[in-house]
Amino acid sequence: MLDLMPSLGSWRPAVSGQLCAVATIVGTGGSVPRPMGTSMMVSEKGEILGSLSGGCVEGAVVEAALEAMRDGGPRLESFGYSSEDAFAVGLTCGGELEVHIQPLMAGSPELSVFAEAKRPAALIRRLDAGGGVMVVNDPARFRAMESEELAKLVGDHPATLFAAAAQVEPLLQGGRAGLVRLAAPEGCIDGWVTTERLALPPREEVQPEPITLFVESRLPAARMLVFGANDFGAALLPAGQLLGYNVTLCDARPAFATQSRFSGADQVVTDWPHRYLESEAAAGRIDARTVVCILTHDPKFDFPLLESALRLNLAYVGAMGSRRSHRQRVDALLEAGTPPEALERLHSPIGLNLGAVTPAEVAVSITAEIIAERGAGTKGTTPGFPSLKDSTGPIHPAPQHLTQEDSWT
Repeated sequence: MLDLMPSLGSWRPAVSGQLCAVATIVGTGGSVPRPMGTSMMVSEKGEILGSLSGGCVEGAVVEAALEAMRDGGPRLESFGYSSEDAFAVGLTCGGELEVHIQPLMAGSPELSVFAEAKRPAALIRRLDAGGGVMVVNDPARFRAMESEELAKLVGDHPATLFAAAAQVEPLLQGGRAGLVRLAAPEGCIDGWVTTERLALPPREEVQPEPITLFVESRLPAARMLVFGANDFGAALLPAGQLLGYNVTLCDARPAFATQSRFSGADQVVTDWPHRYLESEAAAGRIDARTVVCILTHDPKFDFPLLESALRLNLAYVGAMGSRRSHRQRVDALLEAGTPPEALERLHSPIGLNLGAVTPAEVAVSITAEIIAERGAGTKGTTPGFPSLKDSTGPIHPAPQHLTQEDSWT
């Protein structure tokens, strides 16, 4: 439901105080239009804010939300593709959705999140029979083992809290949504099976229902730091903002950085790149979601900046340059003591191998590689388009309309 925050303040039913219910995708299977955490708000009059599937299941979700508001209880609805019944509600793409529907009554903990729409926040909802919800006001620093409220939500058994910490904290600290299932600690004391229980004859037992949590976390926008006030930097700024990044342009040369074409950046900084990166890291304004794009193409800037960047826990570090420049960088960094495993994280030459030539095309190549890198299990590549760092040959393809005879020189 946190994805609705930017629009909720201007949504008339919410402003007028109507009773509402929020429907959230908490499980997916196969091909689905929207990811987990996507929400849709339904008012008591049937008005909607947001979308879950682009139209396939919204009508049925509205009906379920109205029923939930009438009886005051949450519910879990499942939608899939039916080949037997052409008129059944489902996803024509063949995927499956699980949708949790929660009426928002006066005093609901979720309402405190709506009231502070611009601040970092997270919700942890228990979806199984136990029910319950808790609000986390500082998800980046949340510690599950120290939270009395989480212990009340899932139980205070150490094994349960330890398992919750292992799964919940990465979601909260990464600003992501996800489903967490915890085994109920039946028959155990502090994680050990009791000798009394082992002495009993075997018997058929009903397995307890697992504890099911749905976690949603909203952090400030992740940062993209673009180093290099040039044509490529100018093209990358709006591309990064389109992906939701807070984009900073940094260049040590005032005459370059202060050009009006860079005014669209969220911040423009005139400073030595490595010095600025280190000061931001020391101030705690860099985290594991931060993306660094080095477009300066100048060793006196690139080398110290890469040394600093590869020491930090960053989501992505990419550097522009030829394959020859890349080899020179790697040799210099190794000689300076940069560990070889740190160099494995360097995307150089930067971008996917799309055959990009113009600044706008290179910006698409870079953002495509960032998307691939942050996607689970992709490791920086997409089918048919490997990263430039993982491929060989020319970075820029020869123009198709030129021949040896019509050379540019």
